[in-house]
Amino acid sequence: MSTLSPVTADFELAGIDPSSTPSFEGGKKDAEKQLSRNAKRLAALQERLFAESKFGGERRVLLVLQAMDTAGKGGILRHVIGGVDPQGVQIHAFKAPTEEEKSHDFLWRIRKELPTAGNIGVFDRSHYEDVLIHRVRGFSTPETIEERYGIIEEFENELVAQGTTVIKVMLHISAEEQKERLQERLDRPEKHWKYNPGDVDERLLWADYQQAYEIALQRTTTDAAPWYVVPANHKWYARLAVQQLLLEALEAMDLQWPGADYDVEAEKRRLAAS
Repeated sequence: MSTLSPVTADFELAGIDPSSTPSFEGGKKDAEKQLSRNAKRLAALQERLFAESKFGGERRVLLVLQAMDTAGKGGILRHVIGGVDPQGVQIHAFKAPTEEEKSHDFLWRIRKELPTAGNIGVFDRSHYEDVLIHRVRGFSTPETIEERYGIIEEFENELVAQGTTVIKVMLHISAEEQKERLQERLDRPEKHWKYNPGDVDERLLWADYQQAYEIALQRTTTDAAPWYVVPANHKWYARLAVQQLLLEALEAMDLQWPGADYDVEAEKRRLAAS
């Protein structure tokens, strides 16, 4: 499976079918098999990244996941990120900002959760909430939101310059698919805990959110930190597509095992004699 094409400044969200499976011709079983096969490769690459950092390496990866509710962010964490060594992963889910967070600029809480060298960081929602929900709900003025697009671009360029590979993913589902997933949460007692009545309130603003996403992605996709829209009506496809994006980002780093900073043969002799 080849990677998805990055978003361009003139893309239209409505032109992407949430039920499509770009660059993949198989079905669910095929995707699950490939996901399993790829997991070993992803884990090995993540270990090399982590090992590199123990010898002064500064590189790290940041995966940004944005989506409407029920789009499958949790499944990405379990089925893709869950396959690598936990000590090399940093995950943070951004909720509504606290009063302390509101007292600072909108990137203050984001900077605190950035991955350290050698790690794969995952943001379940992110700084993009401050141009998405703020646009839809009117929490900030249009002028403030417009300014934030530029601030975000500068921030991400700064991250890349410091050794962070930034992968930004929008999991794209249809309103009909979201309705089915919310209905399932209501129908199954073991999923009641996942249901939030506020999700229906947000559904009523679906068209506004689609527009907000389209504008945000158009304004903030760059060569350094491109956006990818992953059709997510099929969970199995979305998981495979995000895994592939991670794999290709890590493979492009040409990660090598650090060389020993000691005499290996001498240590073998010392160990044998001990």
